[in-house]
Amino acid sequence: MMKTPLCGLLGIEAPIIQGGMAWVADADLAAAVSNAGGLGLISAMNADAEWLRTQIRKAKAMTDRPFGVNIMLMSPFADQVAQVVVEEGIKVVTTGAGSPGKYMPAWKEAGITVLPVVASVAYAKIAQRSGATAVIAEGCESGGHIGELTTMALVPQVVDAVDLPVIAAGGIGDGRGMAAALMLGAIGVQMGTRFLTAHECNVHPIYKERVLKAKDIDTIATGKRLGHPVRCLKTPFSREIMKLEADSNVPAAELEAMGVGALRKAVQEGDLEHGTFMSGQIAGMMHKEQSCAEIIREMMDETEQILRGAAKWVK
Repeated sequence: MMKTPLCGLLGIEAPIIQGGMAWVADADLAAAVSNAGGLGLISAMNADAEWLRTQIRKAKAMTDRPFGVNIMLMSPFADQVAQVVVEEGIKVVTTGAGSPGKYMPAWKEAGITVLPVVASVAYAKIAQRSGATAVIAEGCESGGHIGELTTMALVPQVVDAVDLPVIAAGGIGDGRGMAAALMLGAIGVQMGTRFLTAHECNVHPIYKERVLKAKDIDTIATGKRLGHPVRCLKTPFSREIMKLEADSNVPAAELEAMGVGALRKAVQEGDLEHGTFMSGQIAGMMHKEQSCAEIIREMMDETEQILRGAAKWVK
């Protein structure tokens, strides 16, 4: 299997990280990805320390390979979960929604590899100053909270701007995307949407079905008026949110309230009327449910084939 520096950095076989999707990235999915050779992640989301500890210990019982934790730094439990990863011996942490600087001394002392997710060159530089090991440059093609730059524009600019390894994310779901990311200077990729279709992913069947049936134009970015856009599938709920966002008479507080718990309703209940079905733009490329092992093996085979054959396009 093809290796990149990310494999040595994280102690994994395939340079693929599973995205830390809130309500989706649980112990089952993380362990399955890690057993398949990638790096699985458990999302700490807005959960408390004991929930995370339980998930970590469950994953440890399911795999003896490395896995990590994604920490949303705006969570009210961020201080607690930051300590839990130290206590439980987690060796890889990805972060989002803020700078991990305040936690770096303890994490570095514990030997934790820290990979902040960044959506701009400015945030990549902040991550470097904070002591990050590498950065995950995530373009706006991705599902969930997004920035403004596309992956193809963002990754090479981040590669040029910081003296850290860069992992590419956003709009990557097959070997073509991974090969392109490597050519842009990344040492590996992070994928979320592709793993939504995994057998081991515990999202509601309606959620998975919606991803598998999506077309290329079936995602939408809501929340722009609120300053934190979110990419999700077009559903009755997301269309209503977009309609209300365009109405200046609807206060921002009302829009914020509508979003509370919406992701959980999608993931656990498949609620199309009140749930946010977060998904990236590559959903239109997803046509089959596979195991995590099949996904990673197919990704790696496609990438190697494309890179070996690249010379035929250049004379």
